[in-house]
Amino acid sequence: MLSRIAATAVPVLGRLTVTSEQRTAPGPGTLIVANHTSLADPGVVLAALRRLGIEPVVLAAAGLWRVPVLRGLLDHGGHIPVHRRTEHAANALDAASAALEEGRCVLVYGEGRIPDRRDAAEAAPEAFRTGPARLAAVTGARIVPLGQAGARRISSGGKVKQLAGFLSAPVRRPRVHVHLGAPLRLPAALPDATAAVQQGVTAAWRTAARRLGEPAAFAS
Repeated sequence: MLSRIAATAVPVLGRLTVTSEQRTAPGPGTLIVANHTSLADPGVVLAALRRLGIEPVVLAAAGLWRVPVLRGLLDHGGHIPVHRRTEHAANALDAASAALEEGRCVLVYGEGRIPDRRDAAEAAPEAFRTGPARLAAVTGARIVPLGQAGARRISSGGKVKQLAGFLSAPVRRPRVHVHLGAPLRLPAALPDATAAVQQGVTAAWRTAARRLGEPAAFAS
């Protein structure tokens, strides 16, 4: 349901383009790891993945389940709440493991948060959490990196600016791009595996940002 809504709404908010290094959609039980930059990018990513024939289970902030209508959509799709900094945080990884073992594709954000920056510019992903690498180690799931760029042009900054961004986006229709990378092969050690996931997502983000001509993508 969320993927269908995103596929309808995102083209109204911006001009979405999608590229992939894979000839076919990732198979069942794939873990897709993306960079997180804006409140708009989950919709952008879901719309892009639906174009590629993928409707994933999403690990999302538990606070979203407090929104009445959205809670129903999240539960209906089997999406997974993440209770950060609580004793229930580990439950999200258990639920994600179960979804992967059932053959669902799972989408997770490696950074686990939106950056504090207020500008609309692109920047390389921040430090990653260990969750994706731990999931891959426990389940044996294949990890595919995803980079998105341009979502901050739809919405970024403080609450007022974010709202203004969403309201004006149908008029501005900024360009957004999503790039799906090749599957990653991770080293055994958790710190090294986490670094490899971040490097893979950063490379995918750089490809997406270059498509938009973002200066940050061309920086050394």
